[in-house]
Amino acid sequence: MAGRIVFRSKNEQIYDLLKTKILHGEIKPGEPMVIDTLAEELGVSQIPIREALRQLEATGFVHIEPYVGTRTTEIQASSIREIFALLETTEIVSGREACKLMTDADIDEVERMIQAMANMLDDPDAWSEQNKALHQYICQKANMDIVGKVLMLALDHWDRLRRYYLEDVFAQRMNQRQNEHEKMLLALRQRDPDELDHVIRTHNRESVQAYLAHLERIHALET
Repeated sequence: MAGRIVFRSKNEQIYDLLKTKILHGEIKPGEPMVIDTLAEELGVSQIPIREALRQLEATGFVHIEPYVGTRTTEIQASSIREIFALLETTEIVSGREACKLMTDADIDEVERMIQAMANMLDDPDAWSEQNKALHQYICQKANMDIVGKVLMLALDHWDRLRRYYLEDVFAQRMNQRQNEHEKMLLALRQRDPDELDHVIRTHNRESVQAYLAHLERIHALET
């Protein structure tokens, strides 16, 4: 069956474009975002730019100060604790429900996605994007739309943080994370929410400890 065609408004397209530029570091932390300049660069009116900036402020990527202007938010290394707390909670909530609701065909698709990620271990950005798609798929099949939105927001903030501070250590941990995804897949196949819960908690807590240790070594957590 052909996939459903999704039509996106100009506001949505501009929001996605600006968010991508922020996540990838093309727009630097603390950099001004001038509406007139952005409108001219993107060939659009000021209206979709204003709307996109309001959305980006709501999701924590820009700060709008009245009568002063808009800047991208600074990246705080210490936010890693908050990000991983959100990741752990949302992954557990959606994963436990997925154990009950996913069909065998759905779990086969999870396996296919994990296998595809095994071929991306030399490309952290591609692996990270597929990781987002994997968790988004699990939330979708668990009928957890609100949880899925919170999870994706946390993953976006994690993406920005790891590109800025943690690229090397993230790449070093990708094989281990791939193995943990295999354990997650097995728990889904066995319809074992408690085991899935354990895998997710262990995975996230070991990850945040490794990343915090790196951030301390480079003195990024000092204020």
